[in-house]
Amino acid sequence: MRSFLLPFVLLSLGCAASADPSLSPWIVHERRSHTPSGWAPARKYHASAAIPLRFALAQPNIDSIEEYLYDVSHPDSPNYGIHWSAGQVAATFAPSQESLDAVRDWLLENGIESHRLKISPSRGWLEFQATVHEAELLLHTTYHVYTHETGAEHVACESYHLPEHLVPHVDFVTPTLHFDVKLSKRSSSEPLRTVGQPSSGNGPKTTGQVSDWINQLEDCDNHITPICLRALYGLIYEPMSGAKNSYGIVEYTPQSYNQTDLNLFAKNFSSDLYGVSPTMVSIDGGSLSTQQSFDINGESNLDLEYGMNLVTSRQTVTLYQVGDMVEGASFNNFLDALDGTYCTFEGGDDQNEDGVYPDTQTDGYKGYDCGIVKPANVISTSYGYNEADLTPAYAARQCAEYAKLGLMGVTVLYSSGDNGVAGNTKLCLNSDGSQTSDGKIFNPSFPSTCPYVTAVGATQVVPGKSVFDSESACEKVIYSGGGFSNYFAIPDYQKDAVNSYLKIYPPAYPGSIWNSTGMSRAYPDISANGANYVVAIDGNFSLVFGTSAAAPVVGAILTMVNDARITVNKNPIGFINPLIYAANFTDGFNDITNGTNQGCGTLGFNATKGWDPVTGLGTPNFPKLLAKWLLMP
Repeated sequence: MRSFLLPFVLLSLGCAASADPSLSPWIVHERRSHTPSGWAPARKYHASAAIPLRFALAQPNIDSIEEYLYDVSHPDSPNYGIHWSAGQVAATFAPSQESLDAVRDWLLENGIESHRLKISPSRGWLEFQATVHEAELLLHTTYHVYTHETGAEHVACESYHLPEHLVPHVDFVTPTLHFDVKLSKRSSSEPLRTVGQPSSGNGPKTTGQVSDWINQLEDCDNHITPICLRALYGLIYEPMSGAKNSYGIVEYTPQSYNQTDLNLFAKNFSSDLYGVSPTMVSIDGGSLSTQQSFDINGESNLDLEYGMNLVTSRQTVTLYQVGDMVEGASFNNFLDALDGTYCTFEGGDDQNEDGVYPDTQTDGYKGYDCGIVKPANVISTSYGYNEADLTPAYAARQCAEYAKLGLMGVTVLYSSGDNGVAGNTKLCLNSDGSQTSDGKIFNPSFPSTCPYVTAVGATQVVPGKSVFDSESACEKVIYSGGGFSNYFAIPDYQKDAVNSYLKIYPPAYPGSIWNSTGMSRAYPDISANGANYVVAIDGNFSLVFGTSAAAPVVGAILTMVNDARITVNKNPIGFINPLIYAANFTDGFNDITNGTNQGCGTLGFNATKGWDPVTGLGTPNFPKLLAKWLLMP
């Protein structure tokens, strides 16, 4: 698939092309390793049934995307900070005419009439309405109807083949294997577009309402307020270039903020923000819910109350509200709005997983927001999936888009999850790839495992200690998500840090329950406080916990770094990972050496000296980071 995917999870894609296409042997292009949990083949699909057969054309230069990204983000590169335009990104990765011709000619040779073939506007894929019989002949496969224990049905195959000469030109074909993204490994039958729903396992946690908080530094081990965070991380800064800078926070329907709550928070902690709202950008019908509950308002209120406070009233915060109340939305729907070419990149969104727009349902959004939004300099998202919820192809497709955003100078932050080495809703993996609450295998989070995002874990002020003492990994209510990917290879920028951890502090677990190869992407990258936040929710204050809190805090700090750089006519910091792992940069973080991230029936990993898979490099020291980034070109 792509060079940044681990070899042992790569789907079989073949080798060199044959000189004569007509003599090309057929080889397996993708094969399923197991039938997803809860599914069983029920019957062969009727030969005359119609399916939309789509060929995702290979993207030229995609194997070089990491090289391009390092060229603008590595501290030793002469091109550091010289980011690409959106047009340059689109032109670099547009499918070649050679790939388009190769697939089209093969289809014509096999009896598919030219008038049936459709080419996407981005030239990223070829599609035609095929009968099951035609698809089975073309792909040397057999389609079955699979039934789920919930009663749902889906059409898929176990593997499919392509002629060897087409392998370099096709990333994947749908529909084939990819239904297992939807239901196979979740505790419910909800697709990815329900990421904003309370049942998805996303969102912060609460111990309920609190009234005994005081806004004093000596109380920060019990109650976190903005002054605690400013003291912990040295964030004493007034923006000077707010009009030229931007900070975006993403929320997914039905998650919504409540302005009355924002005003209550401002009244107590930032009076100049009283009555101030974020600048809302509606994507695919995104709107604010009129419902009031922690499950609906908790996430968005938390993100915005602290994000807006920490960047002050001098910096506008953009709220990307994604998805209508009927269809919902996934990360791909948000990415579509940022980059129009992504709408059809490698075949476009997965209609089984992502929100489908225009939404023809009653009260659904009748538009399709593709390429309508210029991305903010820093984008914070406090939602995530379990990596195993997705096929490698789906995850790789999305991960490539985060690299493109990095090329354009965007810093992409994702919270690392709240269940330690377990996944959302505390699910762990089984040996067959399924996920259950009694599984024993560690279950990493996505997009945190994508090497082109910055994953943010959680810490806490140690009980009885102060903000001037070292924090520990968060072990109250939630545990910082962290571990090792099963899909993505370790990026160059973190090899030294991860290898040092594995050599000095080798985890005492058998390799059968975690990816112990030392060859996989490790996360989180950094952390911030994620415990005891005082948040205004539904007219009262509640105590809130989660990496959901840590991500917007880090986003605010990095936004202030951007402000200082913009003020002296320098570019935004963009993709930060190659720089923060550099030897002369790691002392810009407060090392966290205590705590674990338990899950899957274990204590998880340990926080240690240096990078660790609990808190990453540690928490930000704003004065040090600011000085270091101001010295960068």
